[in-house]
Amino acid sequence: MTLPSNANVRNSYSLALLRIGVGLLFLIFGQYKVFGTAFTLHGGFQFWINKFLDGGTYPFMAPVLRGFVLPHATSIAFLVAYGEFAIGLALVLGIMVRSASLFGLIFMLTMLFSSDYPGAAAPFWQFFGASLSHSVFALCFAAFLIGRADSSLSVKTLRENHASSTVSGNQ
Repeated sequence: MTLPSNANVRNSYSLALLRIGVGLLFLIFGQYKVFGTAFTLHGGFQFWINKFLDGGTYPFMAPVLRGFVLPHATSIAFLVAYGEFAIGLALVLGIMVRSASLFGLIFMLTMLFSSDYPGAAAPFWQFFGASLSHSVFALCFAAFLIGRADSSLSVKTLRENHASSTVSGNQ
């Protein structure tokens, strides 16, 4: 495959490849939760919340996790499972990319503050090191929100290309 010489087209393809890659990861994260019951019905979600609480959550998140999330764990587990799967599907297909990215960004920030706290005595740089598993995804979602991540390799462009070829073929 040769890359187009137009920088805008190359950037569009680059953003689309990143979008599809992140989408595939979210499909993987979501599919075992949606098609299995260990996470949603058999304590998997609660295990992770308790691990976050034991391992270090940002201080303002601990009361939220204990007082709201754990009492509603099953419902939130289903929301997480289907949310991850829906975000992944939307990104891979290039459908509702901005909406999926907004929810993905909110989800990643929630995960970051729930699980990536290195401790009050940690040097400033360790906050960034501890957050890499979530902050990188958050940055990707921000890029998808700002850019036009659905302008290449998406169902939308496939439909537009099909419609334009049908119109030009009928003339």
